[in-house]
Order: sequence, then C-alpha cells, then structure tokens
Amino acid sequence: MITEYQQKLRERYLAATVMPAPEPWQPVLDRRTPIGGLLGIGFAVHPDSGHDLVMVVSSAGHGLFDAVTGEKIARDRDPDPETSTPDAHPSLTCPGLGPIAGVPVCIAGLFGGGLHSTTPDGWTLDVVSPGWPHDRVILSADGGSHKGPAGGTWWHVFHSDYSELRAAGFSPSGRTLAVATSSDLTLWTRPEIHFDD
Repeated sequence: MITEYQQKLRERYLAATVMPAPEPWQPVLDRRTPIGGLLGIGFAVHPDSGHDLVMVVSSAGHGLFDAVTGEKIARDRDPDPETSTPDAHPSLTCPGLGPIAGVPVCIAGLFGGGLHSTTPDGWTLDVVSPGWPHDRVILSADGGSHKGPAGGTWWHVFHSDYSELRAAGFSPSGRTLAVATSSDLTLWTRPEIHFDD
C-alpha cells in the first residue's frame, strides 16, 4: 500500500510529458544514436581535447563517442573475450580504445555499477518508474525534490517505454548527461563549468 504523498508523486510523474532539457543543456545531435544490444556505458576524458568521452559496450563490440560532438571516434568489433564485458573484472571495467587505449573505463549497465547522479553545481538526475516497467529520467535543479509542475525546477527528459533502461547519469565533469537503453544512446552536453574556490 502506498501513502497519499506517494500516490500524488506517482500521478505527478505520470502526468509529465517528455520535454527538452533546460538551458544550458543541449542535445548532442538531434536524435538517439542507435546501438543494438547495448550492455552499458562509461565515461573517460579525451587526452588531447579534454572532451568527455562515452564508451559503449554492446553485444557487437565496443565504441567510443565524443560527448560534445556525438562523433564516433573509435570502434572495436572484436574485443578480447576475456575483457569484452565489464563483469569479467571485479571493478566492472573494460579496457579503453582509440585515444584512451589501455585505460580501464568503469561501465554501468546490465552488469551493475552506476553513473554520477549529481553534478558539482547542483543538477540532479533520478530514474523513476511510476508506470513500471517503463522508466522515466528526471533532471532537476531543485536537489531532486521535484516540487511543483514539470518544467519549473524539474524536467522529464527521457521515457524508456520502448527499450530497457541500462544506465543514466552525468559524467564526472558534470558537463555530459547520458541515457543508455538496450537499443540506443542519448546525450546532452553543456559548456565547460567553472567553480569558485
């Protein structure tokens, strides 16, 4: 049995339509990037540009994307079977590829693990399931309290009603937001952020 408060919260989530993420968040490309058999994702940093990178582990191999441009910058269709999935390592890592070759990347998804749910400057990401088994990704600027109607201090930015959600969260830098399902990857980015000391 759920409380009256829980019922009202559930109704609020169910009533919220998918909406664009607010400024300063911008979609990377204008669509979801299809990736069949996606198992998980992880973040790294490009050693030259400093851009966030997203490593994708799927049943068809490994891929590496620039999180600012969406460009696929490396692909390994036949990774070593010993390290092709993160469950082969106790820390859920896979070896990086391309510009991060050999660097272990923590992967969140089907085998466990997780991405950052907050940024250093206060953005919060929650996954809610008021219409289980379909997950909704909620981005908020109110510390995750989700008060008031959607579009004020919280936004329903993704609804996984067609594929299984694998992972959702921020990069360690707080400049990238990623949502991965079993069939695709969706990214948002924002300009570099500076924090006062």
